Amino acid sequence: MRLTHSSPTLISSALLFSIFLRTINATTPSFHWNDPQSDGSGDTPQVLTGLENLLRHHTDLLREKNIGIVTNHTGVDQNGIPIWKRISEVQGANVQVLFSPEHGLFGEAAAGEKVNYEDSGKTEYRYYSLYGSMIKPTPESLEGIDLLIYDIQDIGTRSYTFITTLGLILEAAGEAGLPILVLDRPNPLTGVKIDGPALNIDYRSFVGFYPIPMQYGLTPGELAKMMIDKGWIEIKPLLKVIPLISWNRDNWYDETNLNWIKPSPNIPNLTTAIVYPGTVFLEATNISEGRGTDRPFLCLGAPWIDGNLFSREMNKKNLPGVLFGPVQFTPEHLPGIANNPKYEGIKCQGIEISLIDRNSFKSVETGITILITVNELYPNRLKVRTEQLNRLVGSDLVSRGLQNNWSVSQIISEYQNDIEKFFHLREKYLLY
Repeated sequence: MRLTHSSPTLISSALLFSIFLRTINATTPSFHWNDPQSDGSGDTPQVLTGLENLLRHHTDLLREKNIGIVTNHTGVDQNGIPIWKRISEVQGANVQVLFSPEHGLFGEAAAGEKVNYEDSGKTEYRYYSLYGSMIKPTPESLEGIDLLIYDIQDIGTRSYTFITTLGLILEAAGEAGLPILVLDRPNPLTGVKIDGPALNIDYRSFVGFYPIPMQYGLTPGELAKMMIDKGWIEIKPLLKVIPLISWNRDNWYDETNLNWIKPSPNIPNLTTAIVYPGTVFLEATNISEGRGTDRPFLCLGAPWIDGNLFSREMNKKNLPGVLFGPVQFTPEHLPGIANNPKYEGIKCQGIEISLIDRNSFKSVETGITILITVNELYPNRLKVRTEQLNRLVGSDLVSRGLQNNWSVSQIISEYQNDIEKFFHLREKYLLY
């Protein structure tokens, strides 16, 4: 569904002046609107993923092995060829079974949708979905396997379920006595930005399984090392991380030579991945998070919201790196992308998020500010599913803040110590 901007369609002179002031004061020299890209310097690192590194330098690890691979449509080489096909070409390597996370092996399933490829002809291997009745490989599914391989592109956000699957795969490898290779891929949000409260284990769920901040600044390989070393995996497997080559921690994904493959149906581009750690909170409310439109997690609203008022109030907050404009949208059912979205077929008003400086932008703070502002403007209209919000946040901090009319700064101050502790805690696991 295409979006229409609310009347007036022209940005006011005051907003234009605000854009100008915040642009010249930004920490980076370039002005980014809506979908910020690299700085245009031409100095793009020629990054090789863990898969490319494995195929070029470590094929000895694959020879004479019966292999199980945990992957999806993002597990491809630089030419877009799936990992299972590339590994099958290695002499002596025998791919036996494929496992996939949420959204399926080909990324075609919407959030929460179950998949099954049995007897479909889509793969010539045994296949198991790890999102549904089975969330961790069973001993039966691992029969005849000598080696497990994990290769999935993540987005660096705790509530994104791929890292829960990573941890459960490590558990299964430990329990089965299998060695496991984690083929590293970049953290699209850089390896330096950390934000949000750390998960309280009391609120553990499939969308938050480990005590890390919402935005954790680690690659999958680094996180796997931490999971094992910190004892979050009860029976430790024999782990080997095949690292990236030429990736720098401060690289955004589009500052590499790697092509963006949307990791799930509602993360179509890097900009969406950047805002997702905060706007995902709206999934637990009666505000549409933009599913069923072509701007999920960037356009937010409801039939009872005044988009002009909401955008003005959000811009008054002077949040770093971001501006808000009024928008109208009508969510539609999009098979495999958004099944029965909130307010399907009903016109909504709200805000559209525009990034102007992604380096200073704070997604979690922005998401909390959106919730607080809606609660201030529409205290009798906002509905929150508290248990779901607590699972997404990883604690009851935000729900308590809403119930007690806390300010955004009060909520943020509660998790600053989490960020500082994790920043130092992660140091021993950094590979880059």
